[in-house]
Amino acid sequence: MREKKTESLLVEDLGERSIPSPMNYAYGETSDALDKINGVKFTRDPSRTRVPVANRFHCLGEEQPIIVEREHSMELAGPRREIFFDPHETSAAIVTCGGLCPGLNDIIHSIVDTLWDCYKVHNIIGIRNGYPGFKPDVPTIQLNPNVVKTIHKIGGSFLGSARGGGKDITQIAARIEQLRINILFVIGGDGTLKGARDLSDYLKAQGRKIAVVGVPKTIDNDILFVHKTFGFDTAVSLATQAVESATVEATSAPNGIGLVKLMGRDSGFIAAHTAIASQDADFVLIPEVPFDLDGANGLLMHLKRHLRKAGHAVIVVAEGAGQEFFTENSQAKDKGGNLRYKDIGTFLRDRINTFFQQEEIDINLKYIDPSYMIRAARPIATDAFYCARMGTYAAHAAMAGKTSVLISYWNSTFVHIPISAAVTARKTISHGSTLWRHVIEATAQPVSMKND
Repeated sequence: MREKKTESLLVEDLGERSIPSPMNYAYGETSDALDKINGVKFTRDPSRTRVPVANRFHCLGEEQPIIVEREHSMELAGPRREIFFDPHETSAAIVTCGGLCPGLNDIIHSIVDTLWDCYKVHNIIGIRNGYPGFKPDVPTIQLNPNVVKTIHKIGGSFLGSARGGGKDITQIAARIEQLRINILFVIGGDGTLKGARDLSDYLKAQGRKIAVVGVPKTIDNDILFVHKTFGFDTAVSLATQAVESATVEATSAPNGIGLVKLMGRDSGFIAAHTAIASQDADFVLIPEVPFDLDGANGLLMHLKRHLRKAGHAVIVVAEGAGQEFFTENSQAKDKGGNLRYKDIGTFLRDRINTFFQQEEIDINLKYIDPSYMIRAARPIATDAFYCARMGTYAAHAAMAGKTSVLISYWNSTFVHIPISAAVTARKTISHGSTLWRHVIEATAQPVSMKND
């Protein structure tokens, strides 16, 4: 029996909240009865929502229950009636880290507007180019509603983004002290959030009352205890367009094959959702479900049989799939500490061409990799809406003095999750999940493409 992991979902507070929220005055009377009438419904501690006990997380290849404290419940996000920080004495900073993702500017825009308009925090600093932007010689940028007024209408990050630098805790902490920052918003993925957790622990050990609030940013949708990360809907929407283009190419030529490589280092959520949304893919390859290339039950023979039957085929592959096919075991890492994966897309393209040449079958293969176009895109409306709310809840959490906390969406509710729990493992697709079953149903591909 596998050992169960025990994780606490209790969120840290910097201290007692004693300052009335400025939202009281912005929206009128403050009694419980009138709060609802006038539009402000404050969230009280300890308001929590239950985590479904039957929910099992599939983490990096293992079906593993996660046991949590407080009866499997999560703290509700939202504005508190009393806040921890005095708005007139508060300085906030925002940093975006890692690769690009649709919605980064929407998050920045939302945080700035909420701090400025709802809490009257008028000293907001933008850190340029990720964690490396905390170096003393890197200039910051002052943010206000006018500065960020239109940034949500374009893709990318208004502040710039970069990988790495999250381990330079002492340097980051020194720069935070120099800039007199009370609140730090960190927008990033797994590696970025681990850096935020370590920074929060370091500041706490020094006795410094600084709130560190994370907003989960990973286009792969692989953050634990987060139902969906921002940018994911946009990624699936644009990936579906790429698959549609590959389908047109494949069906417009004899023995046409469309091969599309999508994002997904350790988790195949984009590939899986795209296949179901498009209903065009014949084969979907993801990191969580191993497959063989050769042999009677390998991908190449199944592809040959499908071409013989249908005359064309569309293959969707996640970038982290099939890494075991590369003989050189490179341990090279990027600046974020992630292993540099080999290019499975071009590898499959070449192997498929070679296989059919050996079989003396003429094919017309078109290879499409839309990854960077997707990452740089402006978010679609559903993502923009999601980002606006996510940024607002991040501001509420920070002003309430929550720290080392992540804003999550769970059970149709925005909640607070300790960063330490969210970075325990990567969320992945279970081979026996209903999601993967739907992929099999949408593609009609074999349940297994392993020869053993």
